[in-house]
Amino acid sequence: MIFGNIFGFFNFLAGIITSFVRLLPKKSRPDIIFLKGGYVCLPIGLMARLFKIPYVIHESDAVAGLANRILMKKAKKVAFGMPLSEEILAKHSNYVWTGIPVGSEFKAVIPTKQLSLKKAFSFNPEKPLVVITGGSQGSKNLNETIRTILPKLLEFTSVGLVAGRKHYEDMVDLKQYENWDKASLDSNFRMWEFNTTMDELMGAADVVVSRAGATTIAEMAALKKATILVPFERLPGGHQVKNAERLEVAKAAVVIKDSEMVANPDRLLEAIRHLVKSPRERADMADRLHDEARADAARRLAEIILGES
Repeated sequence: MIFGNIFGFFNFLAGIITSFVRLLPKKSRPDIIFLKGGYVCLPIGLMARLFKIPYVIHESDAVAGLANRILMKKAKKVAFGMPLSEEILAKHSNYVWTGIPVGSEFKAVIPTKQLSLKKAFSFNPEKPLVVITGGSQGSKNLNETIRTILPKLLEFTSVGLVAGRKHYEDMVDLKQYENWDKASLDSNFRMWEFNTTMDELMGAADVVVSRAGATTIAEMAALKKATILVPFERLPGGHQVKNAERLEVAKAAVVIKDSEMVANPDRLLEAIRHLVKSPRERADMADRLHDEARADAARRLAEIILGES
């Protein structure tokens, strides 16, 4: 930890020096700087202040990180991925809710399209489908929990697991549940290391289980999916927990913290079972989550940046 902090401090100093050198010549200074958040943005943001260059920040999470908190007061605009209350907007004239830009392929699918997507992934279109993903690298805890509860899950639903590049090799034994008859899936389970068409895979799902990163939530909102969020508590600032808790209060997602899931895997099993067997509740939850989506997020951000330059 100590060596990590020392390394981080020298990286910060290097960032300050590099930012100063890049922004020093007046002829090459930008009209405006866009900062997406994270500690790497702090040096350039501080140097932007020094040289009086306007900057716009985008904060994706429900709780701002340290770098953004330092830079917010002097920002021309602070765009938020999560909705803001009228009270907060009244206090801060430079705050605005834009949402989080996601790919245009992430959009709600009609029932007939969902059935065709299930077929495309070789699942039985007449059975419910649960898709579990821990992101491109995967989640060891989520994977191991699914390993524990998979036999019971397969009693009432099809399951698609994206195990992730980092953990896939540790999960290959689950391929025993993935049976094929020539080119046809002869079981109700499939596992991938990584899937390049996540919009289609999650579009096929009736329930999605995932971590609670802001962009992942934005994709689920755009897809209009009933979602179970498993936030990882030990991330800096606890931003995944804050993201998930806000949606839980709005009844837009089911939330089971990572530590709770590890301590009792059946909590995830029963949450999935309840949603799979409650189509009306699934639809209502998906509607509430979809209300969080901003299809025009990218355009709105661009307008803000251009308007402040």
